[in-house]
Amino acid sequence: MPKPAKGARLGGSAAHEKLLLINLAKALFEHGRITTTEAKARRLRPVAERFITKAKKGDIHNRRLVLQSITDKSIVHTLFTEIAPRYENRPGGYTRITKIGNRRGDNAPMAVIELVEALTVAQQATGEAEAATKRAVKEDALKKDEAPAESAEVVEDAKPAEADAESKDA
Repeated sequence: MPKPAKGARLGGSAAHEKLLLINLAKALFEHGRITTTEAKARRLRPVAERFITKAKKGDIHNRRLVLQSITDKSIVHTLFTEIAPRYENRPGGYTRITKIGNRRGDNAPMAVIELVEALTVAQQATGEAEAATKRAVKEDALKKDEAPAESAEVVEDAKPAEADAESKDA
């Protein structure tokens, strides 16, 4: 039987923490960025990224899985049609947490969690150029590894030929 995680939870019980994180994720997807405590932002990040990953897959099964948690159909529609396509080529890291100091009333450490913007054309070109450079370096390394192996075979072939020539002379 699954047991809830031990230790302190946001909001008291495991059920309350789950609902709190889902509501924070709704607000994040609706507004693009939210200001909350650092603890809530750190707990929200994996939840929000999991929803975005499911939305990137885009099939009906994943839509229904997201709708089990986020019951607002308009937010789910926004997530699947606007947010997920922005991160089509990004393998993860859809959110950014920025610390903004302490709250005035209770001195709680605050943070802004926001959706990272999609890669610009220049960033994509830079990434593709770096990937091409890495591929070229690997190919050169493979060619260098293969070249000594081929020359070793040539040397081995040359030795028996010399031995045959010496045996013919004798």
